[in-house]
Amino acid sequence: MALSGRQKRHLRSLAHHLSVVVQVGKNGLTPAVTASIDEALKSHELIKVRFSGDRDEKRAFADTLAAELGAEVVGRVGHVGIFYRQAEAREDRHVELPA
Repeated sequence: MALSGRQKRHLRSLAHHLSVVVQVGKNGLTPAVTASIDEALKSHELIKVRFSGDRDEKRAFADTLAAELGAEVVGRVGHVGIFYRQAEAREDRHVELPA
């Protein structure tokens, strides 16, 4: 799913008041961390993840997570990445995207 700039902007505004759901520590992207992020995306659709490390490492973590989980990186600010994955079932969707 490719999101437009307008849709990403809308999602970032919705994520502003959200708290960080998962933290990726010094061990990096372990299978347990990836599984917990997957579960959070299933239940919330839009989440924040806190990363540790330098800029390039955080960017690589975010891109890897997005590719593995079928999610979109909506934004990155400092140590926090914002991820979105639309729920498969229409009745499970919490977030409405602008057209």
